[in-house]
Amino acid sequence: MTADDSFGRLDDDDYPAYTMGRAADMLGTTPAFLRAIGDARLITPLRSEGGHRRYSRYQLRIAARARELVDQGTPIEAACRIVILEDQLEEAQRINAEYRRAAAAAPQASAAA
Repeated sequence: MTADDSFGRLDDDDYPAYTMGRAADMLGTTPAFLRAIGDARLITPLRSEGGHRRYSRYQLRIAARARELVDQGTPIEAACRIVILEDQLEEAQRINAEYRRAAAAAPQASAAA
């Protein structure tokens, strides 16, 4: 991989750029918390060639939301389930919005023909 390839990936939300220690520092939590949400299958970090966990920005956002819920007193397993459901709802809403846009554009396209 060249330097240009690496720099291009810096904007990729799914690129596993952060080590466990750095991710924990950024979130203000411990590596144990990251392991716990991994065990709960909220996030699955990629592994480096040496076997070390690597986290993406997307995963850090998910972990930050789980931490927020845990800090409010929600048990970690419940927090992980809530975050999964929130993520699924957001995706469903995005897909529905795409369908609505396509449906709205379809009558205009057939009227123009």
